[in-house]
Amino acid sequence: MTDTLTEAVPATPTAEDLDRLTAATDFLDHDHETVRAFVDKALQGVDRATATPVELAVALYYAVRDGIHYEVYGADLSPQGLKASSIITGGKGFCLHKSVLYAAACRSVGIPARLHYSDVRNHLASDRLRSYIGGDVFFHGLATVYLDGQWLKVTPVFNKLLCRLYGMTPLEFDGRSDSLYHPFDAQGRQSMEFLTDHGDFDDVPYEFVMGNMRRKHPKFLDAEGTGTVSGGSLADEAS
Repeated sequence: MTDTLTEAVPATPTAEDLDRLTAATDFLDHDHETVRAFVDKALQGVDRATATPVELAVALYYAVRDGIHYEVYGADLSPQGLKASSIITGGKGFCLHKSVLYAAACRSVGIPARLHYSDVRNHLASDRLRSYIGGDVFFHGLATVYLDGQWLKVTPVFNKLLCRLYGMTPLEFDGRSDSLYHPFDAQGRQSMEFLTDHGDFDDVPYEFVMGNMRRKHPKFLDAEGTGTVSGGSLADEAS
């Protein structure tokens, strides 16, 4: 595991870059049977022999976006809890979890993928969540994938049900342009803006991630400091 920003990958990655960015890692454990089963289910009906990387990346996006429940409370932030295989088993998580699973799933089918972190202002958070976060600026995780000669930022985070409850239009992905954030909700209100870009990492930079969580959102962590506070539901707080 690394705690620092990894070396920038050229616009056209080398063969060595591509090998490294499709390999299984401590967190992106796509060689685990649970991850393989998740990918197989997500790609049911897709002919992998003829499907393009774009088609595979899009199918996996929706499997992660809508197949893993988005929940910020009671989330496991231990090293084990941030493994792709554990995220599937748990069936829920928030941006830090879902970006890991998406990157692992893409790597499993040969699509180069990395983790990407930013600070964002979220205008649609509940009052309760803001009290734990300490305002409306959140440490945020997403993924970057290499498709058709370009790196795209991809955010398979908010599932359709949660978007409906919060009056947001679900964030789509076509495999050809960034799927980055919801600039406005369904009523035209601003919902998210990116503030600070922390860059790309080949694997989860665990101490960097947890250092940001401890420093920026200390009240959001549980007593052990390896998860988020429990006893809530983001879906319930929408009503």
